[in-house]
Amino acid sequence: MRNKRYQKLKCFAFLLPSLAGVSVFVFVPFGDVVRRSFTSAMGDTFTGLGNYRTVFTNTAFRLAAGNTGRFLIVCVPLLMAVSLLLANIVYFGNMQFYRKVCLLPMAVPVASLVFVWNMLFHRNGLLNSYLHLTEDWLHSSAAFTVLVVSFLWKNTGYYVILWITGLKDIPDSLYEAAVLDGAGTLAKFIHITLPGLKPMTSAVLILALTNAFKVYRESYLMAGEYPDKSIYMIQHIFHNWFRDMSIEKMAAGAVVMVCIFTVIVFPFRKKGGGNLETLYN
Repeated sequence: MRNKRYQKLKCFAFLLPSLAGVSVFVFVPFGDVVRRSFTSAMGDTFTGLGNYRTVFTNTAFRLAAGNTGRFLIVCVPLLMAVSLLLANIVYFGNMQFYRKVCLLPMAVPVASLVFVWNMLFHRNGLLNSYLHLTEDWLHSSAAFTVLVVSFLWKNTGYYVILWITGLKDIPDSLYEAAVLDGAGTLAKFIHITLPGLKPMTSAVLILALTNAFKVYRESYLMAGEYPDKSIYMIQHIFHNWFRDMSIEKMAAGAVVMVCIFTVIVFPFRKKGGGNLETLYN
């Protein structure tokens, strides 16, 4: 009994510096953000839910939140499906060389990548020159498609590696037995591969959702502070509020977004979050 208690104290002692850092630099500041979401900009007058009403009735916030949600709905399923397909092709097929280069897009700095996209999709860029078009890809509704393509191109390789890690945990004997029973490629994928990847799916989904929320860099570098309304993301309005020093709006908006993100992610983390350790083994 004493030995178990000693082991627990020992583990807690190792975790204490990290817990202290997270508390000081994350939890305490966020607690102050929550407090400020109920006060005026100077933090000296209690306003109740007034800041939240202001945020929810703000047209720009609703546009940004809608675009961010739309981006998540489009990109996350595409990212998971495309990366899963490529992972199966690489793992079971003849594309082993792809494993060596699939992470290359992640090594390219975002600024350099955006420079390439501007060369391709500018009104006078390479794509318009080749297709003899005058489409302003980066400052029209087509900007959303460009943003989706750039996000998928840069991040797919990382998720291919994650799926391959999950595929390696599926025993080869299951596939061998399925072949002896006459199962085809599709049957093996449905009845062996997909069930075997369940422990990895939740972790991949959480990471995909988290990374999709960070797409602001690409959008900002491609089109600036005021891009086409189709790619006006939630970070754009936070940037504008910060520039205007609208602290109360920022605080209320931040609390709203944290709550929304928690509601989206928590069910998957509760179901499969324990399997996140698979990524680090």
